[in-house]
Amino acid sequence: MQQFYKFLKIIIPFSIVLFILQYYLIETFFKNISFYYSTWSIYVFHLVVTLLSYSFLLFVNKTFADKTGFAFMGFSLIKMMASIVFLIPLLQSDLKSQIPDVSAFFIPYFLFLFFETFFAVRLISKQ
Repeated sequence: MQQFYKFLKIIIPFSIVLFILQYYLIETFFKNISFYYSTWSIYVFHLVVTLLSYSFLLFVNKTFADKTGFAFMGFSLIKMMASIVFLIPLLQSDLKSQIPDVSAFFIPYFLFLFFETFFAVRLISKQ
């Protein structure tokens, strides 16, 4: 539980800073573009999935310590599929250009993935 609180202490400020930065950039430089998803919904999705993923990794590390790396890879696959399901309404919409929306989703996706990978490697290396 201690590790989860340490993770929360870092992921929450990280998410807030990224959210403010992306919100500012969209409101300042992309006023003319109508986005399908709000910045808020994108960050809630990323934060929830990342917290679920790390919680699952902590559980696996506690019960089956030698399988933590496999659990990370498996949950990463589930996270990718959840992202596609999240984006299906956008992909099926009638928007002319979906590139700004996809970029607004996947740039934070990869930042959260990097953050999660960093903590997963630390968790695995403690063994």
